[in-house]
Amino acid sequence: MANRQASVTRNTLETQITVSIDLDGNGTAKFDTGVPFLEHMMDQIARHGMIDLDIHAVGDHHIDDHHTVEDIGITLGQAFAKAVGDKKGINRYGHAYVPLDEALSRVVIDFSGRPGLIHKCDYTRGSIGKLDTQLFDEFFHGFVNHAGVTLHIDNIRGKNAHHQAETIFKAFGRALRMALTADPRMAGIMPSTKGSL
Repeated sequence: MANRQASVTRNTLETQITVSIDLDGNGTAKFDTGVPFLEHMMDQIARHGMIDLDIHAVGDHHIDDHHTVEDIGITLGQAFAKAVGDKKGINRYGHAYVPLDEALSRVVIDFSGRPGLIHKCDYTRGSIGKLDTQLFDEFFHGFVNHAGVTLHIDNIRGKNAHHQAETIFKAFGRALRMALTADPRMAGIMPSTKGSL
């Protein structure tokens, strides 16, 4: 699988986002988004997914972070779809359980071509730092709709909202890494009985 890299720029009246990714990187991350806690979470994706991420965003933060967080998810999803290509030879499915102290989360992903999100987490606080925890759902919706993946996220337990979010994003990174890894027995083969994804 050669050169699984992509860069996508998305400009709207609300945000200007640029995302560059390398699916076969070493977990290097560079962010300039104006949303510090989201950057901390995306760093987990990079490091645990072994994906290089470079994300720059300008948004209407004077309103709130909603548009920026959602549009980063959309643009990141577009970049993943572009970098993955035809999906031949990948595992397709990935899953991970990740603990952090009292918190435990499970993430399961399928590069199915069919967008779908089940995100079950009763965050114990309405915000972490300045970030509204409801915006995690917007981020993941944006991602799945534009990456064309089915994603199940379950926070199994947790009392600390920071820990809940961090276990989710670490597990998301690990699940991505598993799903996107090349299986040498599947070289050149579409991982679907339909013959396409």
